[in-house]
Amino acid sequence: MTELLWNLASFIVALGILVAVHEYGHFWVARRCGVYVEKFSIGFGKSIWSKVGKDGTEYSISLIPLGGYVKMLDSRVDEVSEVDHKYAFDKKPLWKRTAIVGAGPAFNFFFAVFAYWLVFLIGVPAVKPVVGQVTPSSIAAQAGLESGMQIVSVDGKQTLDWESVNLGLVSHIGDNQMTITVSSDNQIGMDKKLTLDLQSWNFNPETESAMGTLGFTPFTPEIKMTLVNVSKDGAGALAGLQAGDTITAVDGAPVSEWQQVVEAIQGSANTALPLTVERQGEAVDLTLVPGSRELADGSLIGFAGIAPDVGEWPESYRFDLQYGPIEAVAKPSLRPDK
Repeated sequence: MTELLWNLASFIVALGILVAVHEYGHFWVARRCGVYVEKFSIGFGKSIWSKVGKDGTEYSISLIPLGGYVKMLDSRVDEVSEVDHKYAFDKKPLWKRTAIVGAGPAFNFFFAVFAYWLVFLIGVPAVKPVVGQVTPSSIAAQAGLESGMQIVSVDGKQTLDWESVNLGLVSHIGDNQMTITVSSDNQIGMDKKLTLDLQSWNFNPETESAMGTLGFTPFTPEIKMTLVNVSKDGAGALAGLQAGDTITAVDGAPVSEWQQVVEAIQGSANTALPLTVERQGEAVDLTLVPGSRELADGSLIGFAGIAPDVGEWPESYRFDLQYGPIEAVAKPSLRPDK
C-alpha cells in the first residue's frame, strides 16, 4: 500500500511539473505578445490556493491535478472594452496567436531535452561492458574474446557502457574487420587488441543484436531457479506455483538454467507443460498451461507470469556514468530504443 501511495504521489508531482512547464509556455509567450492573462492555473476544479500578482493575473493551484489552463482576455468569451481590445488574444495577428498556442508543446520539448541533459550531467547508473557467454567457433570466439573480458574500446573509441559498445559494433556493418580492445580482471593494466573478421557477418539490425550475431552476450548476474514472484491470476498461479518454489524439471527433464525454463514456456503456448518444483524440501508435480501472446509475425509465444530470483551485480561492475556539459547535450538523441 505504501508503494502504491508513493507511486501515485510521484506521478502527481511529475504530471504537475509537466503541466506547469506546458502552461508556462503559453503564459510566457502570451505576455510577450501583449495578451493580458487573467488566470494561470495548475489543475482543474476548486482552487485550493490562489494569489493575484502585481501584473493582475490570478495564480492558482486547483484540486484536480490532471491538467491546467491559462485564461487569456478574449472578446469571443467575455465582453471587452474598446480600450482593452489590444490586449485580447483574438485581436492579435495570426502569427502571434500561433506562437502562443504552439508555445506549450515547445516548452515541454525543450524541458525534456534539458532534463535529459541534467540527468547525464549528474550521472546515471550503468554497468561496465563485461562479456558474459561466448559462443564456440563464433566470430568473437575466433578473435580470442573470452567470458569475463571487459570491452574497453571499439576501433579506438572508448566504450564505457554497453550502449557505446553496441553503437561501435553497428557502425562496422559492411566492413571486413573490426578491432576491439579488451581487458580482464586477472590482467589488470594489460589491455589486448582483438581483430574480428567480419567478412561472414550478416544480420538484420531490426530483429537481431550485433553482439548476438558476433557470438557473445553481456554479463548478467546469476538467475536462480527459485521464484520470487507469481502474478495473481496468471498461468503460473493457476497451475499452483508459489513464490519460493524452485523449478527442478520441465516436461520430465531436469533443468539447471533459467533459459531452459523460458524456452520451454515460450514454446508451449496454450499447451500443458509438466513441471516439478521443490517446495519446502519436497518435490511437487504441477501442470502449467502457459498463456499466449501474438508476435508481429503472427506466431504465438507462451508466458506464465512468473519471475526468478536474480542475483546482485558485482559492485566492481557498477558505476555512475557522467558526461561533461557539452557531451551531455548530444546524449538524449543518441540513446537507442533497445
